[in-house]
Amino acid sequence: MGVPTRYRWLLHVDLDQFQVSVERLRREELVGHAVIVGGDGDANRARQVVTCASYEARDLGVRAGMPMRAAGKKAPDAVFLPLDMAAYEAASARVMDVLREIGDAVEVWGWDEAYLGFDDRADTEARDLDDIVVVAETIRRTVLAETGLRCCVGVSDNKQRAKAATGFAKQAIRDAQALDEARVFVLDETNWSTLMDHRPCRDLWSVGSRTAAKLASVGIDTVAQLVAADRDELIALFGPHQGNWLYVLSRGGGDDAIDSAPPVAKSHSKAHTFDVDLTARDDLQAAVRGLTREVLDQVIAEGRMPFRVGLTVRTSTFYTRTKMRKMPAPTTDYEPIVAVATALLEAFEIDRPIRLMAVRLELLDP
Repeated sequence: MGVPTRYRWLLHVDLDQFQVSVERLRREELVGHAVIVGGDGDANRARQVVTCASYEARDLGVRAGMPMRAAGKKAPDAVFLPLDMAAYEAASARVMDVLREIGDAVEVWGWDEAYLGFDDRADTEARDLDDIVVVAETIRRTVLAETGLRCCVGVSDNKQRAKAATGFAKQAIRDAQALDEARVFVLDETNWSTLMDHRPCRDLWSVGSRTAAKLASVGIDTVAQLVAADRDELIALFGPHQGNWLYVLSRGGGDDAIDSAPPVAKSHSKAHTFDVDLTARDDLQAAVRGLTREVLDQVIAEGRMPFRVGLTVRTSTFYTRTKMRKMPAPTTDYEPIVAVATALLEAFEIDRPIRLMAVRLELLDP
């Protein structure tokens, strides 16, 4: 990636219920109904999960990552749709093109979200908060007009606080029954403590369940308690990097840099969850060969060169193991690559049925 540039204002743009919204653009009759997108769209098929659920489905308890069968029980009358990756990629690309026409810099974080950086103009007066809120409203209206997709915009002076601001905007939409004026939210030093101090540490961007549990073990449950914690104690508990980061994060600080260069992949992988657990060695070998072919095709299409092979297996008991092996020489020839992948399979002591397998190719830098 390129050298990140720091910006005065950071805006986080998050598209609403993205996959569902794309499907509704194609089928207007889906508007207002519970819609669930995931897998091949079969709610009765095992080992598929929800990728996106409409607000109507979420009100019934459906969440992303939930097994499709469980979603079917919670929302039996919902419309279940298969993933259409090409359609989502195309819709996302259109949105990001719109954002690049507006922002001083754009950093894409996925299909449905991006950060925009804005600086003061050298030839005009400095942008104040009112100016940047107008920009945020322009983003919201332009994305809707150009793509038909609605978004929320979080406004702040760093990525972490802007991301949290988007969360407040989303909640405001639900509370205000999708009023458009609720789609832009500002979170800065004037309202950070009021809105965040009483919240659990888990609500801070990048604080996961393990970190929250470790904080709780020393009596730190809320953001206010984290603010009151001694920096040296945090460093003693988490180390200098994470300890200092938590100290800054709890006070509303964060990263104010934008890197608009597309990330360079360090590896590509293909994974498959089998409809029926595999036990026969021939079936396992066939799966390795197929996954290797798929991921190698992707690598070749991008003009990249693999040098290391990885194989992951997950058993029926969800025990997951990964083995890696460097190839004798970097190559895009299928036979030497699949030979290494097959050798990795033989290196596993497989004593339980296999439910998932993945092949990863690590790549030389371009």
